[in-house]
Amino acid sequence: MRTQPNIIVTGTPGVGKTTHCETLAQNTGLKHMAINDVVKSRECHDGWDKEFGCWIVDEDKLLDVIEDEVKQGGYIIDWHACEVFPKSWIDLVVVLRVDSTVLYDRLKARNYAENKLQENLDSEIMEVLLQEARDAYDEEIVVELRSDTAEEMENNIERIESWITNWKKNNAAEKEQ
Repeated sequence: MRTQPNIIVTGTPGVGKTTHCETLAQNTGLKHMAINDVVKSRECHDGWDKEFGCWIVDEDKLLDVIEDEVKQGGYIIDWHACEVFPKSWIDLVVVLRVDSTVLYDRLKARNYAENKLQENLDSEIMEVLLQEARDAYDEEIVVELRSDTAEEMENNIERIESWITNWKKNNAAEKEQ
């Protein structure tokens, strides 16, 4: 039984996943696992997609590479997708959402190509990642949070930190029984 939870922070690029994950890792001692970095550094890909400017992820290899670590617990997984991770690994799925005008400005500032920018805006508007999370995990562990402003991000961090504290208390109590 794990003594630390595993959390996925997911959402469309530009919603604040990495900012949330880095702050949570710093505040809680959990480890930030940026899947894009894992894909690149551990070569869990089938090459580079020039059209969208990203790695073509080999999901099976990715899962094989991180399985032993994640099963131990204590990870905040940062990625734009969540359904690839087995339910048994995950204790909380946080889907960050932003207003499409805020998202447009954030992605434009990152110099996203127009097709990539539009695909991500469409994904956010159509709630694609939220629906994927709801389809892949039990309803009670999927939480949708707004991430338009710095204040909302701070509130999200506090809420997730509180959840982590409660998870640890509840699981310590279960272990003692």
